[in-house]
Amino acid sequence: MTTRLITAFVIAFILSAGIGYFLVPWLRRIKAGQSIREDGPVWHMSKAGTPTMGGIMFIAAVSIVCVTVGFSDMLMGEYGHIFVLVFALIYGAIGFLDDYEKLRKKQNLGLTAKKKFLLQLVVAIAFIFLLRNFGYLTPNLYIPFFNVTIPVPETVYFVFAAFVIVGTVNSVNLTDGVDGLAAGTSLPVFICYACLCLAWGGDFSALGIFASGVAGALLGFLIYNFNPAKVFMGDTGSLFLGGAVCAMAFAMDMPLILIPLGFMYIIETLSDIIQVAYFKATHGKRFFRMAPFHHHLEMGGWSGHKWKEKELFCLFTGISAFTAVISFIAVCGRYGI
Repeated sequence: MTTRLITAFVIAFILSAGIGYFLVPWLRRIKAGQSIREDGPVWHMSKAGTPTMGGIMFIAAVSIVCVTVGFSDMLMGEYGHIFVLVFALIYGAIGFLDDYEKLRKKQNLGLTAKKKFLLQLVVAIAFIFLLRNFGYLTPNLYIPFFNVTIPVPETVYFVFAAFVIVGTVNSVNLTDGVDGLAAGTSLPVFICYACLCLAWGGDFSALGIFASGVAGALLGFLIYNFNPAKVFMGDTGSLFLGGAVCAMAFAMDMPLILIPLGFMYIIETLSDIIQVAYFKATHGKRFFRMAPFHHHLEMGGWSGHKWKEKELFCLFTGISAFTAVISFIAVCGRYGI
């Protein structure tokens, strides 16, 4: 199994990097340039016109890995990695529609928030029922660190699961605001998933291939997305990535692992919520210089030091790596390891 996970990682890396070699110039030729938020940091305006929808390169790489390296699993009737892939692909398609609308309108406004929420919610509910029907998911909450499982009424669990998925997907989307940030923050997350699948073995082999493939593909993508970025992943990539993050947690029947493992995503989301609530409560005052949190640091919030994009990448990726190790320790004993 170790060899297969390494193979998935290496092939995904090569494919992602190779696709990017052709995709980035093509996106530039068709003028698929990103529009930048006018209320964002002023220095981000220089990024206007940078090609977007670059997430296609790692989406394609992961898809190919799942149906090639994971083919033997399908022959044995194991389709967990395909379920997760299809779910993430549908979210990526929603992101693609959003990116297309932005490009068509030539502004940083795509699908309405209501449309995106409803689409994401319907897909989340369908995915939860699919996992439940095929036995990947139980209506019980596994508690990390304590190694106990708490039964939950099925209806309550489904409502909880649907909103956790939508929340997680959009949290990952929020993190995609600085060169390489979403990819760097997510890389340790998928390495953690892959290591858990390797440790647990058996039924988790196929899911491990997906996780390892995403990790390798993200590394290949970072060749083009690391500061200064030659391409952005767009909502096409960030929604796919968010879908993959939460789909793995539910397919492994441990959604609460998203709390420690997705710590940086939670920080980004909370900063946005706090900013809006504080702004309304104080009639126009701001708690952060700008939300989400990475922009607050970028603009010299609290310390006065204006974090550069490479510094933010190292900070977020480093913290994510630390929480990934903690998360591995928190659940690795679930199956007697």
